[in-house]
Amino acid sequence: MSGRAERPVPLFRQPQFRSFFAAHIVSQFGDRVSELAFPLLAVLVLDATPAQVSVLTALVWLPNLTGLFLGAWVDRRAHKKWLLVTADLIRAALLVTVPVAFAFDAGTLAQLYAVALLTGAASVLFNTTYPAFFVLLVDRSRYLDANSALSASRSVSFIAGPALGGVLVQVLTAPVAILVDAVSFVASALGIGRIRLADAARTGRPDDDAPGTLWHRARDGLRFTLRDPVLRAGLGCATTVNYFSFVFSALLVLFASRTLGLPSGLLGLALGAGAVGGLLGAVVAPRLSARIGVGRSIVAGAVVFPASISFVAVADGPLWARVGLLGAAEFFSGFGVMLFDVNLNALNAAVIPDGLRSRVAGAYSTINYGVRPLGALTGGALGTWLGLRPTLWIAAVGGVLCVVWLLPSPIPKVRSLDHLGDPDHPRPDLTEVGAARGGDE
Repeated sequence: MSGRAERPVPLFRQPQFRSFFAAHIVSQFGDRVSELAFPLLAVLVLDATPAQVSVLTALVWLPNLTGLFLGAWVDRRAHKKWLLVTADLIRAALLVTVPVAFAFDAGTLAQLYAVALLTGAASVLFNTTYPAFFVLLVDRSRYLDANSALSASRSVSFIAGPALGGVLVQVLTAPVAILVDAVSFVASALGIGRIRLADAARTGRPDDDAPGTLWHRARDGLRFTLRDPVLRAGLGCATTVNYFSFVFSALLVLFASRTLGLPSGLLGLALGAGAVGGLLGAVVAPRLSARIGVGRSIVAGAVVFPASISFVAVADGPLWARVGLLGAAEFFSGFGVMLFDVNLNALNAAVIPDGLRSRVAGAYSTINYGVRPLGALTGGALGTWLGLRPTLWIAAVGGVLCVVWLLPSPIPKVRSLDHLGDPDHPRPDLTEVGAARGGDE
């Protein structure tokens, strides 16, 4: 036998990954349509106020506050795949109720609130299950490449999805556009359901089957997250940037449609064209991290992502300038967020023990995603009190402050993911890893 290590099969030659990738991109396209159609339905059909639109955005993310406990529950479930399928089907069923209600002139803002809240709850189930499923689907040597591919597909959906959503809203009405997202969740459920994986292939930590209440298991996940220097810094940074980005996003459609005067189709086109930056960021992330290091790539993305909001804050003048500045903001925001997400997600996957993955995801969800409703509500309040433009400036400046969490942490010194979290190699201090690998590139 040869002493050389066997090369892993390329990602897209693996049928299981291809099936999940296809399900992922279909669902992402549907989401982009719905993300535009929901607030436009509230603003254009139900004449919602800034505060009401911010509540709609907040309700989507509010269920993430339960993620800490849901993650503890998910970690003990053997068949992660079927939890993902169930979450997709629940979201599809809920979204179908919107076009049905509006077809009979029975649609109300209260119904949109209820659908937003319940689909958000199903999304928490999906997101807390996904990390444990991901490590069964992808070999650890492919974590960065797999995150890059999945993030790239998400970016592609941002290129065409908003434009498609704008056209669907303008031509077929917003309720029909939401139906597209419902169909995409059914397609995603079918794709994930075809995947054949051994859910028990990884047993996780030795104490994974230890008895304990849901509260104790949830507490263990939170404690591990807050004590680990990498997870703590990454969570603090992501929570800060998410808070301020949702101050911005809660007002984006309202600002673009009412203040900038962009029609639905042109708004969707501007958002889609700008999202090319997200695709570029996802594709470039592995190469850039190989050149400057995983940690520095995370820091760079954390700055570029929120700083781009300033382009929207200064948008004015002729129509082409307004559309161009909005597109530029989305371009750099998309590039930054993908540079941040691809590298941080891969780093987290490398350092979290298998038996704690859903619990840590739940802790992240509760804190990082749980702050998003607060950001959205803050955006609505500040937009009403100070005006839309001053609120956008607050979001841009506040978001950049997220790097305060990263700079004193071990993250900027991490060059690569080699041996991090590898059960066959005890995890050293990350500062030492960074220093040891500093001259490799």
